Amino acid sequence: AHLRNGRPIVIAVSTNDALGANAKNIGELLNRKNIFFVPFRQDDPQGKPTSVISDLGLLADTLTAALEGCQLQPVVLGPK
Repeated sequence: AHLRNGRPIVIAVSTNDALGANAKNIGELLNRKNIFFVPFRQDDPQGKPTSVISDLGLLADTLTAALEGCQLQPVVLGPK
């Protein structure tokens, strides 16, 4: 209903397979109108090379940007 009514949806990713089989799905969502992501980074590049986690410290900024129709940048963050 949110997409049908043109309202923003904010997604905070936390998964062990974001850069594996789920990369295609995340890429498709990044390309959709009114879907916004909390910026994320690799969780543990050596131990879990396909894992990512959102930086929840950026949640409030992401919500503000989404309400303005903008994706907070960069979406993919560098190492912490």
